[in-house]
Amino acid sequence: MQGGGAEMATKDIKYAENCRFVVASGIFDEYDTPHQPTNLSPRSQKLFCFLMVVDEVSINFIKKNVTVREDNDAGQWVGIWRLILLKRQPYDEPRRNGKVPKILTHRLFPQAQYSIWIDGKMELMVDPLLILERYLWRGKHTFAIAQHKHHRSIYEEADANKRRKRYARPLIDLHMKIYRYEGMEPWTIKKNTISDVPEGAIIIREHTALNNLFSCLWFNEVNLFTPRDQLSFGYVVYRLGDAFRFFMFPNCEYNSIFVLHPHTREHSSKVEWVKSLDEFKGNNSGLKESRGGLGLWTPYPGNLHTVVLPPVARTSKAG
Repeated sequence: MQGGGAEMATKDIKYAENCRFVVASGIFDEYDTPHQPTNLSPRSQKLFCFLMVVDEVSINFIKKNVTVREDNDAGQWVGIWRLILLKRQPYDEPRRNGKVPKILTHRLFPQAQYSIWIDGKMELMVDPLLILERYLWRGKHTFAIAQHKHHRSIYEEADANKRRKRYARPLIDLHMKIYRYEGMEPWTIKKNTISDVPEGAIIIREHTALNNLFSCLWFNEVNLFTPRDQLSFGYVVYRLGDAFRFFMFPNCEYNSIFVLHPHTREHSSKVEWVKSLDEFKGNNSGLKESRGGLGLWTPYPGNLHTVVLPPVARTSKAG
């Protein structure tokens, strides 16, 4: 995206211009190395582009740990994955940078008609054509995502994020108070959706105008608030109402598509250990992101002090 950060080299832009069917993934801050898909049909190998989006720190890490070959056009490959280097990262937080290719796949690869996003820690075990047939074409869907294994309410997911130190606890609370103030109810069986919380490691999309709009609105929330995209997915669905239709498939099917590999190391962001807003002051002011989550530091027009977050029943130790 020229001029907006996350810029691709000309050679990679030209390569992606020929991609109509894309399997995309991403590795940031050297958390993983690429895992090769298995059970690919000859048709899928010809039809799909397998694009692994990386930052500079990760591509150097990958070169030290696996074989990277270079083609005649200076394109870099690890097995079937074409490495797509993004320069000038838009955010300080690597997890937030990783949301650019994940959510804005249609912006990075605008010629693509279909895309399947998988997280960098996943090894794809099912032919991508079968994935499109099962989750989009069979039911005439255009957007599919897996249901979360444990949670249906964003407030349950937020509580789990705090317990597992996925981001600063007071900022997660502030994020949820804003959504609660704006009318986001906890999930119940009366809602029109199976769940408000997806398993975000896989997103299957036809790049329609409405899906692209949804992705942009979803990314706006990730940009403004916490980088935990599972917290904002249900809110964007709520705000769009019946205009946005999607297929949320059972989590058991999600587990049959991939092998999950551990990250090469734990996340290293200090902000995840913050327990109160006072810890961002004084000598710790550097904990505050300078380019992301600015909606958490901008005075909100409503009175959030009156907002009481819904009680959460912890139904799973793993959650």
